Amino acid sequence: MRRFSCLLLASFLFCVAAVSAREGMWLPPLLSQQAAALRAAGLQIPVDALYNKNGDGLNNAVVRFGGGCTGEMISAEGLLLTNHHCGYGTVQGLSSAAKDYFAHGFWAMNKGEEIPCPGLTVSFVRKMDNVTSVVLEGVTEAMPEAERDSIIARNSRFVEDLYKGNHPGMDATVSSYYNGNEYWISLVEVFKDVRLVGFPPNGIGQFGGDTDNWMWPRHTGDFSIFRVYANSDNKPADYQRNNKPYQPVKYFTLNAKGVKEGDFTMVYGFPGMTQEYLAASQVAQIADIIDPIRIEVRTARLAAWTQKMQADRNVFLKYTSKRAGVANGWKKWQGEVLGLREANVVARRREAENKFQYWAQRDTTLPYADNLLSQIQANVAQGNQVLPAEVYFQEAVLGIELITRGAVLDRLVTALQNGGKEADLKKAIGDWEGFYKNYDAPTDRAVFDTLMPLFFARAGSYVPEYFRKELKRYGSFRAWSADVYNRSVVADPDRFAALVKEGTGASASRLLADPALLLYRATLQTRRNEIAPVLASAQQRLTILSRRYLQAQRIAAPNRAWYPDANGTLRLAYGQVKGIDPEGPAPYSFQTFLSEALAKDNPEVAEFRAPQKLKNLYAAYDFGRWGNGKDVPLAFIADNHTTGGNSGSPVLNANGELIGTNFDRIWEGTMSDLQFDESRCRNISVDIRYTLFIIEKFGGAGWLLNEMKIIR
Repeated sequence: MRRFSCLLLASFLFCVAAVSAREGMWLPPLLSQQAAALRAAGLQIPVDALYNKNGDGLNNAVVRFGGGCTGEMISAEGLLLTNHHCGYGTVQGLSSAAKDYFAHGFWAMNKGEEIPCPGLTVSFVRKMDNVTSVVLEGVTEAMPEAERDSIIARNSRFVEDLYKGNHPGMDATVSSYYNGNEYWISLVEVFKDVRLVGFPPNGIGQFGGDTDNWMWPRHTGDFSIFRVYANSDNKPADYQRNNKPYQPVKYFTLNAKGVKEGDFTMVYGFPGMTQEYLAASQVAQIADIIDPIRIEVRTARLAAWTQKMQADRNVFLKYTSKRAGVANGWKKWQGEVLGLREANVVARRREAENKFQYWAQRDTTLPYADNLLSQIQANVAQGNQVLPAEVYFQEAVLGIELITRGAVLDRLVTALQNGGKEADLKKAIGDWEGFYKNYDAPTDRAVFDTLMPLFFARAGSYVPEYFRKELKRYGSFRAWSADVYNRSVVADPDRFAALVKEGTGASASRLLADPALLLYRATLQTRRNEIAPVLASAQQRLTILSRRYLQAQRIAAPNRAWYPDANGTLRLAYGQVKGIDPEGPAPYSFQTFLSEALAKDNPEVAEFRAPQKLKNLYAAYDFGRWGNGKDVPLAFIADNHTTGGNSGSPVLNANGELIGTNFDRIWEGTMSDLQFDESRCRNISVDIRYTLFIIEKFGGAGWLLNEMKIIR
C-alpha cells in the first residue's frame, strides 16, 4: 500500500494543521480537542467549564428556543433572553388590534403580568454522546442505501429508547454528522410553560427592518425576554398558573463593562444548517440556479405583500411575521451569491479538488476516491435538468397560500373517503383558526396575480396542463384568480368554518371540485411524475458520494481539525470582536451607538420610526448605568462562525460572561454557510448594555434587573 504524506504533498490544500481559529462550529464534547486553540485565542476559564460530563457546564444555560432559535438563561428565576425576531411569531399570536405589541411593546411589571405562550417550548441539552459504533453496527459500505438507512434508523431508535429509559422525563435524539460518517445523541429536557416578559416595540426591536437586515452598521435592539416555568419539583410541566419560575442549573452573568476590538468572544447555540464541504459543482448549483430563482420570485412576492400591508394595518398584523421570514431568506441569498462570486469560491473549490484528485490517484487507502468528484459532477448535472422548474414550483406556486391550503382539502377528501372518522377529519384540518387569524384573501390573490405569470414565463414545459387549460379558459390571470378566490372554500374563513362544522357530513365530491384542491393536485402530480424521479435519483447517489467524499478528505488530512456541518444541534464558535472594511480603505467600526440609530429616525418610514420615548431619553442623556455619558453602545460585530439558528445565541467573553445577544450576520459574509472567509464573515450582536438600558429606562421594567447578576 502506497501512502503519500502531507510532507510530500506540501502544496495539498487539505494538509493543514487546523482550520482558522475563527472558523468552525464545534461540538461541546469535543472542545477539549480545541483546548490549546481556545486558550491561544484568549479563553480564560477552563474548557470543561463550557461542557463536561458532570453536567454543570455552561451548556445548561443555553436553550433551543421554539423550533429554530437559541436563547440563554440570565437569572436564577428562569429569565430567558433571545432575539426580538425569535419571539415574533409567538407575540403575533398574543397580539391584536387592541393589544398591538408590535407598535407599543410589552413589559410585565411583575410575574403575575407575564403572558403564557401556548405551544412555545425551550429545550436544554444536558448531555451529548458519540454513538457511531452502535448506530452503524451491521452497516457495510457495499449494502444498498435503503438497507443501510433501515439499519441506522432501527439502531438509532434503540439508542434513543435506551437513553430515555435511563433518564425519565428526558427526550433523546440521534443526529447524523460528517454526512453520515458519525452519529451523536443529544439528551434533552423540554420545558413547555414559557411566558412573555418583555418585548420592545418594532421601532426598537425591528429598527431598520428589511432595509438594514443583514447589513452593517446596524442599529436594531433585536431582543425579547421570556420566563421558563416548572412544577414544584423544578421539572418540566404543562402550563399551570401556580407553576414556579424554573431554577436553572446554570445561568449567565451579564458583563456590562463593554467590548473593544480584539476581545475574545464565543457564540454558544443551535446553528441550523451549513454545507461547508460541498464540491465545486454543488456550490455552483446554489450560486447560479437555486439562489437567483429564489431571489427573483421572492422579490415579486414581497412587493405584493408590502403594497397590501401598507394600505391596511390589519393586513400588516396578519402578515408581518410571515413577511419577515420570507424577506430574511430573500436578502440573505443576495448576499450569499455576492460573496460566493466576489470570493471566487467555485474556482477555489476546483483548485482544491485538483489537489485532492492528485492525492486520490496515488493513494490506495480508498480505491473509489479517485472517481468521486467526476461522479458528483455527473449527478449534479442530472439534477440541474429539472431543478429550475422545481425551485419555481416551491417559490412561486407554493408561495400562493390558497394553493398550499389545497393540501388540507386533499387530506380531508382522503379522510372522508376512508370513512370520515372524526379524529381523522380533525387531524386533516389542523389548526385552521390559527391559519385564518393571519390570512387575508385579497392579499393572497394579489400574490397569485403576481407569481402565476412569472411561473408560466419561467417553468416552460413543466407548467401543468391543468394550469394551461384554466388560463386559456379564463383568458387572463386576473379573471382566473377572481373565480378561484370566489369559489374556493379555503379562501374564506366563514366558508371554511362551515365546512369544519359539517364534519363527517361534508361532501368529498364537492371538495374534489374545489379550485384550490385542483391547483394543488396538478402541482403535486407534475412534481411527483416529472421532477421528483430525476432529483431523487441524483440525490440518492449524491448522498452516498458526499459521505464518501468527506470521509476521503478526512483521511487525506488527518491532522486537520474537522468540524461537522451545522445540523441544528448544540455548537460553540469562537473568534474576536472585529470591524469590517467591505468596500474601501476606512474600516467600519466594530461598534454602533444609539445616536446613530436616532440619526436614521424618519417618522414617514415605518422601518425607521423610532419611539418618541427613546428620543426623549437620548435628548436628556438619561441612560442610567448603561451609557458613556453621551451615548449608549447598541451593537457590535465579531468574526464568529454563525448561521441561521444562532439567532438569540449568547455571545460570551473570555470568562464565559454574557456581553451580547447574536442576531444576524453581515451581508458580505452570508456565504459562510458554504465557505467561511474570515476577511468578510462577521456576526452581529446586540450589546448587553443596550438591552439593559431598554429594559430599565425605556420599558420601565427595572425590577427584572434585580434578579440578574451584572458586572459593571
